[in-house]
Amino acid sequence: MDISVQFEGPVAVTTWNEVENRVNLDSLQRINEVLDELEAIEGPLALVLTGSGKFFSNGLDLERFGKNPAEFGATLQELNRTIGRLLVYPAYSVAALNGHTFAAGALISCSFDYRVMREDRGFWCMNEAEIGLALDRRLWTILSNRLPRQSAIIAATTARRFPGPDALAFGIVEAVASEDELLSHAIDVATKYASLDRKILGEHKRLIQGEVAALLGYTTN
Repeated sequence: MDISVQFEGPVAVTTWNEVENRVNLDSLQRINEVLDELEAIEGPLALVLTGSGKFFSNGLDLERFGKNPAEFGATLQELNRTIGRLLVYPAYSVAALNGHTFAAGALISCSFDYRVMREDRGFWCMNEAEIGLALDRRLWTILSNRLPRQSAIIAATTARRFPGPDALAFGIVEAVASEDELLSHAIDVATKYASLDRKILGEHKRLIQGEVAALLGYTTN
């Protein structure tokens, strides 16, 4: 599973290099391994997650589930838990949406403190109503927790594809940038907040989003 980490000062730039970056048990396991490794670091730290090429993440690995149907439920459970973990992660986190960000990938983006998207290419989209997969209470909570309510409703009920400028206008992302400036923008934002007291930041995140994280299956002491 090609998910690599490179440090830019105190910022852990994590790059998902699996072409469409589909969500499955292997990719979620690797993401959690990275989170474990980074959490053990003492001192200043922030996290950036980005993809490569055309995709940030093209959602659940439906082709794999067609061959292994039993993995579908387990993958959803682990997706929820991982998003819950990111919501309360004790370091500032930035998602650099380099390309298409669909379904489970869009939900993952909702777990980050800050999101910047390419302004010229790629769509953010919750396409479950288009492909015949229903959201449940937990998945809806991920959307409604991080997006303006009306934007979450539009996303869930229309399968609308939001290009970067529309995603910014609807409050889905905090910023847009050109392809050349996307990652540097993400790193600049992450660097600005890497020196925050991580223990206090984690406590504040748990105060703000701990109930949602627990609903998703992630609990902290």
